[in-house]
Amino acid sequence: MAETPYLVALALIDQGGARALPLAGRSLKAEEASADQPTQAAHGLALELLLRVWQRSDDGVLKRACGDESLLLVELAMERLPEDLPALKAAWLNSGDREAFCTGLRAMCGRAWTMSIAKFQPVTLTPWKV
Repeated sequence: MAETPYLVALALIDQGGARALPLAGRSLKAEEASADQPTQAAHGLALELLLRVWQRSDDGVLKRACGDESLLLVELAMERLPEDLPALKAAWLNSGDREAFCTGLRAMCGRAWTMSIAKFQPVTLTPWKV
């Protein structure tokens, strides 16, 4: 993984039969990148992402497109951001091929987690097999 990876939160959602993939991201400081989990950064990105998703609810009913793997947090090398991630996003939006999306994302990221939350608990990051 690059010395200063980029942390990206992704939401794979369906809205009225159309796929959407809002995302939020930020670069990680060295100490965050070396931690087991980028908890502080992850919580901020989860909040930002879910606020974006919430705003979309004005346009219709939302649902998770990929079950428990609909909210993801991934570490990417900065080089992946300008071309690889947008191409992968566009492919998923056009095809809806979950397996191809997961395979492509796993190939480009270093570490990855699914995000979830339980009542009265903070955001939980569960390692996603990369």
